[in-house]
Amino acid sequence: MDRDTRFKLLIGAAISLMLVAVVFMFYTFDPGDMPLFPKCPFLLVTGYECPGCGSQRAVHDLLHLDLKGAFSQNALILFLIPYILLGIYLGFFNGKHHFPRLEKLFFGKWAAIIVVSGIIIYGVLRNVV
Repeated sequence: MDRDTRFKLLIGAAISLMLVAVVFMFYTFDPGDMPLFPKCPFLLVTGYECPGCGSQRAVHDLLHLDLKGAFSQNALILFLIPYILLGIYLGFFNGKHHFPRLEKLFFGKWAAIIVVSGIIIYGVLRNVV
């Protein structure tokens, strides 16, 4: 095994280990009750919720299979997690070679504009409604 392959395997193992640790933390500890988890600086400064507010509690709820609780904490995350997982698959697991049209459809220029616009609209609406 060459040096480059060993380095990639080491990086992959380290990332996997960190991911397992983060999932364990979010499963074990409730971010709403633990001071260990950071508070949203935007919320602290402005008093308004950003599009990401509640996402830590939503991840905790999702890990406990509480979809209703996750939706009430941050509805946007229920739509963004599959989108992010698709991006990881296409970017890191050679999915773009198998599905080049899928990458262009979901991660092209217009898709980025739609996603960013949706996040901004969600951030405004959650403070108005």
